[in-house]
Amino acid sequence: MMVSKDSRDGAPDSGVLLVDKPQGVTSHDVVAAVRGALHMRRVGHAGTLDPMATGVLIIAFGHATRLLNYVSGHDKSYSATIRLGLGTDTDDAEGRYLDPDACTYSDPLPPVEPLPDLDTLTLEELDGIVQRDFTGEIRQIPSSYSAVKVHGVKAYDLARAGKDVELKARTVTIASCTLSRLRRSIVTLPDGTSRKVVDVDADISCSSGTYIRALARDIGFRLRVGGHLTRLRRSRIGTFDLADARMAEHLVLAERGEREFTNREGERVTRARAVLRNPDRVPELAFDEVQAARLAMPYISVSADQARELRFGRTLPIALKGTAAAIESTDQGRERLCAILAPAKDGNAHPEAVFPLDTRS
Repeated sequence: MMVSKDSRDGAPDSGVLLVDKPQGVTSHDVVAAVRGALHMRRVGHAGTLDPMATGVLIIAFGHATRLLNYVSGHDKSYSATIRLGLGTDTDDAEGRYLDPDACTYSDPLPPVEPLPDLDTLTLEELDGIVQRDFTGEIRQIPSSYSAVKVHGVKAYDLARAGKDVELKARTVTIASCTLSRLRRSIVTLPDGTSRKVVDVDADISCSSGTYIRALARDIGFRLRVGGHLTRLRRSRIGTFDLADARMAEHLVLAERGEREFTNREGERVTRARAVLRNPDRVPELAFDEVQAARLAMPYISVSADQARELRFGRTLPIALKGTAAAIESTDQGRERLCAILAPAKDGNAHPEAVFPLDTRS
């Protein structure tokens, strides 16, 4: 399949990348690295990963950024390690340890009765609690240190500024949560005291909008011992699955690096940054718009005349059950994405997003 090109040595001007985000950098750091590799400003990502987390980060550039909203809404899969016995203010290992009484949680569920002892808690006991109370549809309050916006401001910016953050509970779906490898250890706290903890690994499939940090926090609350994440890796967003051999051919690898700069006060500052391992190969690893649309949603074929109507924002007499990509086949044997369609109230197909005609190829 041909990809539309621009003048930058034949590089694609639009596409979608599957990046394996490293630990210790933000999702925006990865976006910045891709901008540098492609020499483009129009780059965005779907589904923020915290700095501690690794794994699948979908990045789009050019007109393909219009696909990001549709990609981010897909269900996701994660592997994680949950630590029980300690809570933190960020619900992950990068936060400050909290007294159990200072933690905030989602639904005010009563504690498990009788309360299990961490010294004797078994994997089977913990799994029973998780399957009963934390699978299917559940109510969840995102972490205060999250990208959820409060009056247009991201919650983590408010929390870092020392302001109180009150987020509303939302309904999410945990399709499956499989626990394994329960083990015990002792953690030394900053004040020199020690605390017994239990770590357990979890493989989780869930709906978009689920916070695995909040899940770890709430499991700890049910046991009245506190809980947080010490490891998180996203392995799948919809059909963009690291376990799929076809995805490996497109995977962009990155690692954590550092950059030094002088701040406004004249001080030398070191910050983490994302470094792409093979930046010159980024263009060839991209999915083109058609490939990405087919991975992200159902699709239909449209004629050249229908594509022209869609690009003018006009509806088509096509019955749809849901969102679909409209893909045009040209006389030259090419395929190109012309629009994202949604069913209208009158039964026609309405273009929600339109992709301009590439006249350069």
